[in-house]
Amino acid sequence: MALFNVRVYGILLDEQNRLLVSDEFIRGDYITKLPGGGLEFGEGTREGLAREFIEETGLSVTVGEHLYTTDFFQISAFNKKDQIISIYYMVHSNDCGSIKTSEQHFDFSPEQIADKQGTYESFRWVDFHKLNEDSMTLPIDKVAIQLLKKNYTV
Repeated sequence: MALFNVRVYGILLDEQNRLLVSDEFIRGDYITKLPGGGLEFGEGTREGLAREFIEETGLSVTVGEHLYTTDFFQISAFNKKDQIISIYYMVHSNDCGSIKTSEQHFDFSPEQIADKQGTYESFRWVDFHKLNEDSMTLPIDKVAIQLLKKNYTV
């Protein structure tokens, strides 16, 4: 049976106009995406995104303006029975400096990537002016970045 998988993602820009991205190693694949994840049963989208940010980054965020909701069919990259619906919001934090980030793409240890069933993530900042849709791996994230670049100036 096909299911809908609702995902929530945040666009966090710091005071230096850099976007926070998540480099992930998921079951042998390397993916660069926006921070966020799956909505849990009983959660609203903003509440779920705030929870995801705390779980993934340790940051408390204020969820702001809605940026985009998927408006095309997208099958899940990880479960071919699920249709993905992704919702993107601008998020804000007064504590961006507290998150552990790397300057390096996919900053994982050899032990981590040796575990082909594992899931690992590393965060890094991308300068807004260097950001483009090719900065992201997933198709819906690419659309969100196009809209961000079109609608926001820094």
